[in-house]
Amino acid sequence: MASVLLVDDDKNFTQATGELLKMLGHEVVAALNLAEAAAALASRRFDILLLDLMLPDGRGLDFLKTLRAAGDTTPVIILTAKDQVSDRIAGLNAGADDYLVKPFDLSELSARVAAVARRYRGNPNPLLQFGGLEVDLTEHSVSRDGQALDLTAREWALFEVFLQRPSMLQSRAQLEDRLYEFGAEIESNTIEVYISRLRKKLGREVIVTVRGMGYRLGAYAH
Repeated sequence: MASVLLVDDDKNFTQATGELLKMLGHEVVAALNLAEAAAALASRRFDILLLDLMLPDGRGLDFLKTLRAAGDTTPVIILTAKDQVSDRIAGLNAGADDYLVKPFDLSELSARVAAVARRYRGNPNPLLQFGGLEVDLTEHSVSRDGQALDLTAREWALFEVFLQRPSMLQSRAQLEDRLYEFGAEIESNTIEVYISRLRKKLGREVIVTVRGMGYRLGAYAH
């Protein structure tokens, strides 16, 4: 099952597509414009973004470029009525993972979603490096100079939020939401406790506090 953010201003299309994906076991959140899409991406992570190119408040292509420039690596499938080869090339060059021209068979969309999800789960080199740390996204492991660092499952879940959007600020509420999803009980100082644990294990420089706003990754992963 994948969590899918569907961004398209055609309500009939989003309803039909969303219902199909839900029937296939996926979780679907719909956004009718780029502002709603940005708010959804800021609040949680998604496995796949289905993005229309022409939206009421801007171009999907520009939105995609902005995401990639900010370090957001969410897999993206472009959905559009534009069928020119140049449009497809532009979408892929902007950072899209796949491209589907409307109208299309919903079963084909389902197959594309499954293929992109498999591709990311089976990434043959899912390694990130920053500072002296090496992170394996598949194995959920972190090491420094070849020495494994022991993170609990909940510590990893929180650290993963930063890894998925390495240049973005994470608010306390966003981090709490991640732990809620993981089944953790949240108290007033829960986030501070987990951040402190991560710093002790990974290094104080890895997660930086932005006073009054939240936290961010101290060194951009690559």
